Amino acid sequence: MSDSLTTIVAILIAAILMFAFPLMTIADRNDDIAQTAVSAAVTEYVNTVRNEGKITNENYSAFRQKLDSTSNSYEVEMEVKVKSSTIGKKTSWTSSEAVGASVYYDEYTAQIEEKLKTSGVYKLKEGDIFSVTAKNTNKTLSQTIKNAFYSITGQGTPITAQASGVIQSTGN
Repeated sequence: MSDSLTTIVAILIAAILMFAFPLMTIADRNDDIAQTAVSAAVTEYVNTVRNEGKITNENYSAFRQKLDSTSNSYEVEMEVKVKSSTIGKKTSWTSSEAVGASVYYDEYTAQIEEKLKTSGVYKLKEGDIFSVTAKNTNKTLSQTIKNAFYSITGQGTPITAQASGVIQSTGN
């Protein structure tokens, strides 16, 4: 009886080693590939907006399609720090020259998407700051397997990417 029990335990351990760990490794590689793809998509999108000086329905849709191609769902947060015109003059104790003050105000994803729906374009001007964060909202196969094997609570390490930059030209 003890030989049978030992044999069954050995077969179970062999099955885990032969199937579960390679599956976990492949799932981890898929998450690594998705992470690379999302980072590249976010960086490319921010650079496109920086160079063109505007966010359009076309480039936003293309960006969302690149994210969707990873077979994950993502929450995208956009932020534009809009550079206000000079609101006043400051003087320095050490210099008699007048210096203009730059003030920024923020606009977020909901405001940007609303403007895209109404006019199809969100125009930016030189000096504005644009940032994008993408974070997956679903559990990947790797996260599910790790939760099952290691009893980790939560979703594990999410697939995230962030990029930002200063707008280089005013959108027309």
